[in-house]
Amino acid sequence: MPPPATTHKKILIVEDEKDILQLVKLYLEKEGFRTVSAMTGTEGLRQVKAEHPDLIILDLMLPELDGLEVCKRIRLNQETALLPILMLTAKAEESDTVIGLELGADDYVTKPFSPKALVARVKALLRRLERNANIPQTQYHYGPLTVDLSRHEVRLDGQEVALTAKEFGLLEHLLRNIGRVLTRDVLLSAVWGYDYYGTTRTVDVHVRRLKQKLPLLDDAIISIKSLGYKLRESDVPA
Repeated sequence: MPPPATTHKKILIVEDEKDILQLVKLYLEKEGFRTVSAMTGTEGLRQVKAEHPDLIILDLMLPELDGLEVCKRIRLNQETALLPILMLTAKAEESDTVIGLELGADDYVTKPFSPKALVARVKALLRRLERNANIPQTQYHYGPLTVDLSRHEVRLDGQEVALTAKEFGLLEHLLRNIGRVLTRDVLLSAVWGYDYYGTTRTVDVHVRRLKQKLPLLDDAIISIKSLGYKLRESDVPA
């Protein structure tokens, strides 16, 4: 039987408490993951660049640079903007946890935690991201909004809405990454292409046009200050 797809991936653990670091490392390696580690925020960023991990476990309270700043810098970097991040927090840091999720952390675990439960969350996050990447999707549903990629068609409450090619591409990329913060640079690269030399203000203009044409998105597309945008998970039935 082939090994699970989630194992043999490289996990970067950024944690300044040595005992916790070693415990997490032990349990991940028992499950077949490769691990690298860092004990400061600055070293964590260096390891992200040097090791190209598949996922990062990021403690919130770190020396030199805290977890929020590390998360922010990862999301601002075009090469690492979509790197999965699982944040470790203490119960007293609930407000910081919310900020971490707004900055683009994919999940969080509260200390004290069970190492087995942490490994299970890592596996679940990797499986979810892999499934999303591997399954070709031709239709997206977001409440009463339907986007058909094969027909290049957008309908709201059954009525077709005309979008330009860039507006359509922007909407598609937001739908592919629901709940994740996408920096303006990442959106420019994904929608306009790597050879585009315009300013990031182009993204803001197109987001505004999308909201005008699809009022449903007015509250759904959230602007994250100094970073970019994310499409919040829909609580509106399709």
